[in-house]
Amino acid sequence: MAEVFLRRLSRWQAEQQREAIADVYVEAYEGVPGAEYRDRQGFLRNFENAVQRTDFDMVVADAHGMIGCLYGYRATRTGDWWKGYRGVLPPEVEESTAAGRVFMLTELMVVPAYRRQGVSERLRTLLLSRHATDLIVSVIKRDDDLGREVLRSWGWTKLGEFDRGESGSSAPPRRGETGTPGPDEPVMWEGWMRPMP
Repeated sequence: MAEVFLRRLSRWQAEQQREAIADVYVEAYEGVPGAEYRDRQGFLRNFENAVQRTDFDMVVADAHGMIGCLYGYRATRTGDWWKGYRGVLPPEVEESTAAGRVFMLTELMVVPAYRRQGVSERLRTLLLSRHATDLIVSVIKRDDDLGREVLRSWGWTKLGEFDRGESGSSAPPRRGETGTPGPDEPVMWEGWMRPMP
């Protein structure tokens, strides 16, 4: 297997390489056969939104071509992105949000051939090495067993559950959310967090 190299991408570089990143998305998530185009287009819409967020940051893994990436951004201080959260946020989460010290990990992708080789951990370490925040948060689908396994292996804890984000809200795109929900589709999401060391 080829050696894996990591590198940061600027916002401009990320936008320039969006098609290669979408290729990694399609390969990493192997959706329903025949739905690749819809999934890819939904991913590209979410990616375009994420790249414009404050303090967007991204790292990619290359091994004779892109094989993985991780990106995120600083969460807004308004806390609007907590809409849909079920329950009461812990006071320290609200305080970190208001202080602008929450970083959202939006997407982690590693193609199947390079999983369980430490690539995701290396991506995480490099991405978070230059962010001075109190809390890192990610939101995944409730049935995302692989995402949950990765977050647990990183020492994260489940914060709580979310309803599907409302259209036009400032909530971050939930990992794996590419389509428009039907009116009776009660998709649930899990929020995971880890205080910065």
